[in-house]
Amino acid sequence: MKKQLPESVVGPGHRDHNLLTVLAEEIFRRAGGREALAEKFPLMLRDCIDAVIQTPKTGRRAYDELEKTEKTYIGTRVEIDLRTLLRLSKGKLDTVIAGQDVDIKHTMGDNWMIPTEAFDQPCILVAADETREKCYLGLFVARLENLTAGQNKDSKKSISAAGFPNILWLLRDHPYPPNFWRTVPHEAIDRIFAGSNGNARVMALFREVQGRPITRDVIEAVAQQKDFMRRLRADGGGGTRDQLKKEGISLLNGHFDSPLIAELGLPACGASEFISVRTSSALGSA
Repeated sequence: MKKQLPESVVGPGHRDHNLLTVLAEEIFRRAGGREALAEKFPLMLRDCIDAVIQTPKTGRRAYDELEKTEKTYIGTRVEIDLRTLLRLSKGKLDTVIAGQDVDIKHTMGDNWMIPTEAFDQPCILVAADETREKCYLGLFVARLENLTAGQNKDSKKSISAAGFPNILWLLRDHPYPPNFWRTVPHEAIDRIFAGSNGNARVMALFREVQGRPITRDVIEAVAQQKDFMRRLRADGGGGTRDQLKKEGISLLNGHFDSPLIAELGLPACGASEFISVRTSSALGSA
């Protein structure tokens, strides 16, 4: 996405202000409020992209490594998951909000391709910037005067430079979680997935990545088995937690071990997240 987006001019007196405000308020309401949307939306978007990259299965770590058809599918996945997040139904376009048909457009670049059926219709604009770790959610009426004169072979147009100020931003330059595997060195990933079974791979994960929360989804992807959570419990001395403890590594959970995590000065963990840390002595529940 553009590093410097123009300020929105959508305010009282703007021809689309009333319509976009109604749509925005309904989106906030359905998300559970502005703060809830700001928390849920980036995670939804991250999941849409990671589900296609599939690092544990394919070895790929970045959006740029995807095939063209896979990149196209991300847009479909975003449309479906956004409707699910906001409990919206399908309409003549991608969805219906407050009785109004709305198209949903997604991009990983710096502009959106607007199809002919969405001309003069309201659109939800979704964007993810993998490099800058920012995400965007906006509302826009695709009026022809705000679109480029040129078009692609499918007659789709982009938003013109003069059109960008007519976007009503719900989230702009908003923090967006990076793909977990892009933050882990290639050599460490090789060591993690060299394990011959789920327990070995999960143990390697917590050896290689310490001092930072790891989500349940990442652990499941590494374990590649249905009972992966059992590996994180004592499991009669043979589970991940007990095995790592023998190596001087404590495995902590955000729900059960939050006081200890705070005492050790580690980053806060969600209830379903885990964090490992090398310690010189045994720790309580670890």
